[in-house]
Amino acid sequence: MKPGNLFYIRCQFLTDEFFMVGNCLERFPFFYLISGKDVKMKKVLFTSESVTEGHPDKICDKISDAILDEILAQDPMSRVACETFATTGVITVMGEITTNAKYDVQKIVRETVGEIGYDRAKYGFDCTTCAVLSSIHEQSADIALGVDKCLEAKEGELTDDLNTGAGDQGLMFGYACDETPELMPLPISLAHKLAKRLTEVRKNGKLNYLRPDGKTQVTVEYVDGVPTRVDTIVISSQHSAEIDSQTIRKDIIEQVILPVVPTSLMDGKVNIYVNPTGRFVIGGPQGDTGLTGRKIIVDTYGGYSRHGGGAFSGKDPTKVDRSASYAARYVAKNIVKAGLAKKCEVQIAYAIGIAAPVSVMIDTFGTAVCDEEKISQAVSSLVDLRPAAIINRFDLRKPIYKQLAAYGHMGREELGVKWEDCDIADELRRICLG
Repeated sequence: MKPGNLFYIRCQFLTDEFFMVGNCLERFPFFYLISGKDVKMKKVLFTSESVTEGHPDKICDKISDAILDEILAQDPMSRVACETFATTGVITVMGEITTNAKYDVQKIVRETVGEIGYDRAKYGFDCTTCAVLSSIHEQSADIALGVDKCLEAKEGELTDDLNTGAGDQGLMFGYACDETPELMPLPISLAHKLAKRLTEVRKNGKLNYLRPDGKTQVTVEYVDGVPTRVDTIVISSQHSAEIDSQTIRKDIIEQVILPVVPTSLMDGKVNIYVNPTGRFVIGGPQGDTGLTGRKIIVDTYGGYSRHGGGAFSGKDPTKVDRSASYAARYVAKNIVKAGLAKKCEVQIAYAIGIAAPVSVMIDTFGTAVCDEEKISQAVSSLVDLRPAAIINRFDLRKPIYKQLAAYGHMGREELGVKWEDCDIADELRRICLG
């Protein structure tokens, strides 16, 4: 067998000789063993989910980010950590906010819930009649001490004006791969597109019996690390009580699935489940309690990459949970766009009150075309990962966050967010490959 661009590892196992052949050493070990002429292809299924903006958790994310946007529009230097809780007939906004902005929590909450589509009681939730409670106080002065001026500046180690400290300790991950044009994993990319389409056909009236709450899920079959087909699609959508399940299934296949999922990935064996319980009339906060930050895997890479645990919504960019996750995505995406690796994961970690990251890790899972240390050095020379530098690079003090609260924060090239730019890819390639 000719290995082409693969590699051989000859190994001895007891008395039998095998050769291991694979494209790369990856987290998901897509390898096959060769014993004589026998070749076994490695197949795995990987699943990611998304939810619509009417899902109870996403309602809360969107409210939190709507409040953040209103505050940043008036006072870009505000400190915001805003959480939202939603249940039957009640929305509660909580958190720590220090700002000079004047904002009306009641107005923002009702407008946001109405825009999502909960504007009448028969949908199970009504923006005009729900109770809105607020419990907000200022950010801790102890936290502000470290954010306003980092430890390095206090000790005279920094002399520039990028001297704010990280708003908390923590670790953040970014990821990119060459499976889709936006350099996202295919399962989460398709799940988001289906969720967006589900909302689109509801709002434009094509399927006017749909209601705001909904979930999507896509299972992709990988063969030796390459996505080859869609194995399973699950879509659950809230709907009016009058419509029957057969009509919903037919319409969602025709109006949601077929316009989104490429026919090249669909075959006669794909499993499609639409509202598999048979009924989804009670939804939104009436059917399930919602909370900000409870869809962090939906917000990122659908489980395909690791996650540090921190949520995004309702947090101003001094919170590295948000800003450093965007920076990590930017670095990973530019590495893949540069052709330096087929996939890349970046971890950045911080200590509260300190500007410089305590660690930066780049992992290409064996797909790099040059030494990973060289890639890391090139990134260090091109990207300043101090919180203030990240905020400046991506212009994060603007009201851009409400639009990100549903359908993912990564891969959103259509929104023009700057962490999706590939503006250092050429320079990375030049430094690493000459």
